[in-house]
Amino acid sequence: MARKAKSDGAAGAENPGRLKQIALTYKMTRRVDSKVGLVVAGVGIVVFGVLLAIGFLIGHPIYAGILGFVLAFLAMAIVFGRRAERAAFGQMEGQPGAAAAVLENVGRGWTVTPAVAMNRSQDVVHRAVGKAGIVLVGEGNPNRLRGLLAAEKKRMARTVADSPVHDLIVGDGEGQVPLKKVRTTLLKLPRVLPGAQVTAVNDRLRALGDLMSNMPVPKGPMPKGMRMPKGGGKTR
Repeated sequence: MARKAKSDGAAGAENPGRLKQIALTYKMTRRVDSKVGLVVAGVGIVVFGVLLAIGFLIGHPIYAGILGFVLAFLAMAIVFGRRAERAAFGQMEGQPGAAAAVLENVGRGWTVTPAVAMNRSQDVVHRAVGKAGIVLVGEGNPNRLRGLLAAEKKRMARTVADSPVHDLIVGDGEGQVPLKKVRTTLLKLPRVLPGAQVTAVNDRLRALGDLMSNMPVPKGPMPKGMRMPKGGGKTR
């Protein structure tokens, strides 16, 4: 009985958390997409209405109504999810570090290291390593990024010469990848490396260092209030 009460309490605490998260997502989406509520409700009503009408035609309105309710809820969830995702990307687009935020949510099997290279104009290159190989993602001015990407490839050449290296520039111009398609682009790349080799590549790149770990550290006592930058990648 005690275990059951504890389990019910945990489930009860989890559900309000999910509901709160959905409410926050809706509020965020509505700020960008004011019609999201009407569209989602409209989709649910149409799906339920069509299934219910079919149920009356075939003489089984109750069964069709139940099926219609389930399918309407599913359709509403799908539409809301897509519009929420679109709104989130709309808010992130053009913001510094947006590509890094997308990369860190690509999924498991990818190790992401933000800002492995940067120039004075704040153009930046991020790195993701997975079974597809190494992916360098640049955000900033496309003309300056081409040189930055080439320099990063050259820096890695001796260390990971046996691994495929892909590069892409985030943007809406010709030959660029829109922010909302970065995750899809990475997941569509062919998986050519076994897990053990992915680990080896990550170890070699970690030994090579990145922008933050290669920053010179001043000698003497650290100034008050100064924090050391965190280096290394993040494994998803």
